[in-house]
Amino acid sequence: MAKKKKSKPKTKAELHPRNLHHDRYDLKLLSKTYPALSEFVFENKYNDETINFFHPKAVTSLNQALLKHYYQIDNYKLPDRFLSPPIPGRVDYLHHVADLLIASKRMDLNDPAKQKIKCIDIGTGANCIYPILGSRVYNWSFVGTDIDKKSLAVAQEIIDANDLLQSKIELRVQEHSQSFFKGVIKQNEKYDLTICNPPFHESAEEAKKASLRKLRNLKQQDITEPELNFSGTEKELWCIGGEIKFVTDMIRESKEFASYCHYFTSLVSKKTSLPSIYKVLEKVKAKSVKTIDMGQGNKISRIIAWSF
Repeated sequence: MAKKKKSKPKTKAELHPRNLHHDRYDLKLLSKTYPALSEFVFENKYNDETINFFHPKAVTSLNQALLKHYYQIDNYKLPDRFLSPPIPGRVDYLHHVADLLIASKRMDLNDPAKQKIKCIDIGTGANCIYPILGSRVYNWSFVGTDIDKKSLAVAQEIIDANDLLQSKIELRVQEHSQSFFKGVIKQNEKYDLTICNPPFHESAEEAKKASLRKLRNLKQQDITEPELNFSGTEKELWCIGGEIKFVTDMIRESKEFASYCHYFTSLVSKKTSLPSIYKVLEKVKAKSVKTIDMGQGNKISRIIAWSF
């Protein structure tokens, strides 16, 4: 007699209505699109096919399949130890900030003339995931910036390997490690939007402990030296002062570039970071401040957006 499947949620919690990834991953379909994914697929306790989401190579392979199947990105290679982010959450950020642009009448989904959005991705990383998704979903143009030249070299290889991306994404090195917009925004340039996924841990040890907690919550009690969730290099996962310092420093510098960009935005992982961020936004006299909650499975994060 066949084992009866246990009940489980059929959809992912509270993704944006335009997100293509509400349903659980169809791994059979994705494996047909990208056969290498099948190596990482196994049957879970519900007798459903899944992958180990704490195995960096499995997550990278899943991303390669998703990018190929849904976004026509045929060539996506990411070396070990670079962050391989969950695509449903990353594209959700883009859908939410698109709503900000629609509400401010800078963008209209029904008018091609109002879809020529220019965006800066601060800390684009080797994965270059926001520019890739934003260019494919909304046809936006991107400047991706990073202080890490090795990361940008990997990102450039991805761009060069996909014709669809070459006219939509430009990469720029941020030569000043404490700056965000200085040196990368050129005189007379105008942007509709900036986005950022900041390193939210304050230290390598904190990042490691956070990953270990997640693994233990999955009842993998025997793991004491975990690979960081979705992998990632030091600069991608943590910085001194964590996300509070990173985001508040960005806010202070954004005041100097108020005339260059309409909306500045950033992800904020921890709700406890918000009071400090709001205080700095008040000090720089931002005229519009919006907080957008995003639900992704069991995790709640938010976007902070401000304009002068």
